Amino acid sequence: MTELETAMGMIIDVFARYAGGEGDPQSLTKGELRVLMEKEPGFLQNGKDKDAVDKMMRDLDANGDAEVDFNEFVVFVAALTSACHKYFVQAGPK
Repeated sequence: MTELETAMGMIIDVFARYAGGEGDPQSLTKGELRVLMEKEPGFLQNGKDKDAVDKMMRDLDANGDAEVDFNEFVVFVAALTSACHKYFVQAGPK
């Protein structure tokens, strides 16, 4: 398996690990999103902040169904990855 395939598999696995605990296994509820944000440290350190979770849910829930499906989650991962890339490019080599 290539590195890109491995990375894609990891994204799928992370989504699947948190989705469905409270209902539909193909989406994240606000509670499941909160758990994901608490358990996946790093860029998501504000998972315990209720306002941050509420804002994240509003930002990610493009279709307004009060859940984050895989496509909405992937948009989030892509935006986060792009922001990280931009940060590291601007930081440049040391």
